[in-house]
Amino acid sequence: MSRPVPNPGILDIAPYTPGKSPVPEPGRKVFKLSANETPFGPSPKAIEAFTHVATHLEDYPEGTSRVLREAIGRTYGLDPDRIICGAGSDEILNLLAHTYLSQGDEAISTAHGFLVYPIATMANGARNIVAAESNFTADVDAILKAVTPRTKLVWLANPNNPTGTYLPFDEVKRLRAGLPSHVLLVLDAAYCDYVSRNDYEMGIELVATTENTVVTHTFSKIHGLAALRIGWMFGPAHIIDAVNRIRGPFNVSTPAMYAAVAAIEDTAHQQMSKQFTETWRNWLTEEIGKLGLKVTPSVANFVLIHFPAEKGKTSDEADAFLTKRGLVLRALKNYGLPHSLRMTVGTEEANRLVVQGLRDFMGGGK
Repeated sequence: MSRPVPNPGILDIAPYTPGKSPVPEPGRKVFKLSANETPFGPSPKAIEAFTHVATHLEDYPEGTSRVLREAIGRTYGLDPDRIICGAGSDEILNLLAHTYLSQGDEAISTAHGFLVYPIATMANGARNIVAAESNFTADVDAILKAVTPRTKLVWLANPNNPTGTYLPFDEVKRLRAGLPSHVLLVLDAAYCDYVSRNDYEMGIELVATTENTVVTHTFSKIHGLAALRIGWMFGPAHIIDAVNRIRGPFNVSTPAMYAAVAAIEDTAHQQMSKQFTETWRNWLTEEIGKLGLKVTPSVANFVLIHFPAEKGKTSDEADAFLTKRGLVLRALKNYGLPHSLRMTVGTEEANRLVVQGLRDFMGGGK
């Protein structure tokens, strides 16, 4: 029987698997720490803005997300005409791949990079090339070594998910300088708001001074608007123009747009979240380390925990043990990390319960 056949390579793509969201057992509280969601939710001002415009859901959104682009421009000192908004930064990543990749091209991502990168690459007929990492951190030399005449795009999450590591800005600039001028460098800065390192820069300076670099960001993390799906990109005018030609005309809803404007302007809410996250990220790293488990140093809102392969101490067994206590972490086999779990920094209660749970697990408790 004849039936439609997907384009070559589509069925080779491993579908994206989000962090699990189990149904709570009766009488048991569940802490979902698998999706890097903020424990604070969005700014109350964002909720108020969302509710206010939700009374006119019959109206189409303004098609260019003008009010949001202008708010982003004010916040970062950018030209709004060089900003594009999307349904999460995921949509923008896919639009970039659709615009600049085709059959026979290659795009480079790192060994433990965000899973959307190979999906976006392969969906457009291009080949995903994986560059090795060093100590769970992107390696500029490995990326440059992977470049071939077919390379059209390089994906770099900085900070990276799920490792929490980052490249200093000097290294990012070295990467850009080493890439051919026709290769687009995509800097995914989804977690940049949590970074306090002096040698880090999200990439705006590089975008402003080159013709072949873009930076993407999201409102899903520190702003707590994951359910509304809002992201944005700053790029050279010619790239913004090209992507806008295939972008859906109403890809950001009006309630999402105004909630994002209110969120980005509430700097007190952001600062509170950043300080809390940094304090408890450091605490988790230290306390989990005391249990004999290695934790990769993180600058984001999560920590990467490594487990031994010894039976009774594996990540799979730890995951099952914690899940029974209502503590849901993220298994990472599909990221090439079969012996690791990623934990989002949660509330104080959740953080303490995870450490106690790991203490009991490592000590053989039940």
